[in-house]
Amino acid sequence: MERIYVGLGSNLAQPAEQLRSALQALAQLPGTQLAGVSAFYQSDSLLPGQPRYTNAVAALDSRLAPLDLLDALQAIETGQGRERLERWGPRTLDLDILLFGDRLIDEPRLKVPHYHMHARAFVLYPLAELAPAELRLADGRLLRDLLAACPFAGLERLPTF
Repeated sequence: MERIYVGLGSNLAQPAEQLRSALQALAQLPGTQLAGVSAFYQSDSLLPGQPRYTNAVAALDSRLAPLDLLDALQAIETGQGRERLERWGPRTLDLDILLFGDRLIDEPRLKVPHYHMHARAFVLYPLAELAPAELRLADGRLLRDLLAACPFAGLERLPTF
């Protein structure tokens, strides 16, 4: 089993409910256990004019291969109404593999560590709830250094669900 961190996000169709449903689906994946869930956070969209996002991070322990997990995550997204009309558009659900054990993955469909996580407070702060600050990413960066360079500003931690 490998420890995998998955980012969850939604800004359509009751975002907190979308995340809760996704967490239930993650817990049902074959060869996978849901090992932890961060608090939910709200933040403004990266693009103006879109609804605010609700985000979280889930820790999974899984035997799935990286691309098999990616396929399963995309099936969950589709099952919850995700339409891939534009790259940065609003969405019912977005599931991103942030870290996959200590693997560095550079495939056409999958880049791990997630290529923008270092600049996204809505990823780093929920991740820090689940992973130790001394966590070293497969590319050598330390989680604590990423946190120090990415201010919490703009995030709102939501009450526990």
